[in-house]
Amino acid sequence: MHTNRISPARKILSSLVATALLVLLAGCDTVTLSNLTPASMPENPSQIYTFTLRVTPRTNTVPPASIKTHIITDGKSFDMKASALGGGLYEFEYQVPAGRDEIAYYFLVNYETEGNNTSTPGEVYTDVSKVKIVRRYVLSLEVNRGPVGARVSVLGRGFTPQDVVFFSGVAARTVCESPNALSFFVPPLEAGKNYSVALNGGNGYSPVGTFHIDPSSVTVSPTSLTLRVKERQTLTFSIPNPAPPGGTLLDITTDVPECVIMPEVVVPAGNTSVTITVEGGRPGTGNLFLKGFGAGELTVPVTVAAR
Repeated sequence: MHTNRISPARKILSSLVATALLVLLAGCDTVTLSNLTPASMPENPSQIYTFTLRVTPRTNTVPPASIKTHIITDGKSFDMKASALGGGLYEFEYQVPAGRDEIAYYFLVNYETEGNNTSTPGEVYTDVSKVKIVRRYVLSLEVNRGPVGARVSVLGRGFTPQDVVFFSGVAARTVCESPNALSFFVPPLEAGKNYSVALNGGNGYSPVGTFHIDPSSVTVSPTSLTLRVKERQTLTFSIPNPAPPGGTLLDITTDVPECVIMPEVVVPAGNTSVTITVEGGRPGTGNLFLKGFGAGELTVPVTVAAR
């Protein structure tokens, strides 16, 4: 019976391979990596964003001085620095090229394990992660209740002219003053109810909060208009309480737009009334309508006669 004998050299090679495999497999147990970088970051003017990693040796055989941390992104490797906060934290500040809204990266850590008067190099790395650069974020509503027509600011940044505020799916008139300033007028919806408020536009959908519409009323003088073509007449609208900052919009519509020429009606902040001038257009008969006040709708009959 013939038996194959394993040579001493082959035994030594097998032992070395097994040892190397054990070192590789033990890497994750020797050093633990915790990615503390948020999945999204608000855009900032400097375009510099901080990546944070915690390195935790799970054995005292890893000298802290041997730990070298790196972040790999955009095809390059960058050294990370120990954070002033300590606790095994490492940080890297990366200036992102303009126009980027997402960054893919991973962390790589080299270290040494000491034992039996020898040092064994080790390496561990994280999975690839992505961080989203948020160009718009909404903090809150300036106030969470008010009457129809009140102008309310939205606190945040990254606004665009395409953004529109919605009250439970109903669009409100929205004004974008700048990327950091946006406001809307409370739409003519039923008073005494809460409505979910959201912002929708070029940068996506963002819940804003909840708004309660308080009841209010409007009186108008005169209660009807009779004028000739190109004749002018004043119309005064009054509200029970002073208009809030930004004023109160009276969103007036008509079923005879060719007969009535009039400006937008806004009660100035701190005032309780506003007077506008209405001019006769083409001859005809119809109405002005104001929704959301009092019993639900205010109607002003209008008659325009030929000259």
